[in-house]
Amino acid sequence: MSNYVVEVNNLSKTYKGFKAVNGVNLNIKEGRIYGFLGPNGAGKSTTIRMILGLIKSSSGNIKVFDKSLKQNRSSILKNVGALVEAPSYYGHLNAYENLKIWAAIKGVDKEAIDNTLNLVGLYEHRKRKVSKFSLGMKQRLGIAQALIGDPELVILDEPTNGLDPMGIKEIRNLIVDLAKNHNKTIIVSSHILSEMELMVDDIGIINRGKILYEGSLLDLKAKYDSNLSLEDIFLDLTGGK
Repeated sequence: MSNYVVEVNNLSKTYKGFKAVNGVNLNIKEGRIYGFLGPNGAGKSTTIRMILGLIKSSSGNIKVFDKSLKQNRSSILKNVGALVEAPSYYGHLNAYENLKIWAAIKGVDKEAIDNTLNLVGLYEHRKRKVSKFSLGMKQRLGIAQALIGDPELVILDEPTNGLDPMGIKEIRNLIVDLAKNHNKTIIVSSHILSEMELMVDDIGIINRGKILYEGSLLDLKAKYDSNLSLEDIFLDLTGGK
């Protein structure tokens, strides 16, 4: 039995001769926050979509919970929650009603809705129309949708996109709480390196479809001058591109 929740081996994706993802290997440990970092167009979202079974890989293997994704996609995804790009919601409905729809889709008891809203700090706003929510509240509702059903693995693709500094801090605190106090393994992609430095345990740095570094954040920083920020190290690894 592997101690990795997700194992990605030699994963590639080619579009019309262009290799968007090229021989990627990832190893995501249980109960950790894994930062998946890279500039726009580096291959982050494509890799995440392959891990979620949303698009097929051109080659390589993906194992989640020690099972092959190809052979066990349905059973695996029942225990995975994801927010990819902007959250989907019905603006004319309130937060509770939106989550009620997701609970029905996932076959989850309605009692889980209040618990999930409480977890993301939206319980007191549960009867408010989502169209009246701030951008940060909408992002938290998107994370709540991912958390319905109490999945072990949560994948968040750029969850702080477009948020102001306070909204970014709220999402960061939520992600840390989910991992440390609610036994979630979390993959979070972002290009906001200063925030990643404050929350992640392990990182994978991808550029032009290839992994430049994978391991713990502490080990990476130990290889460089301890005074350098993650952003400085990232620029060094990617050549500023």
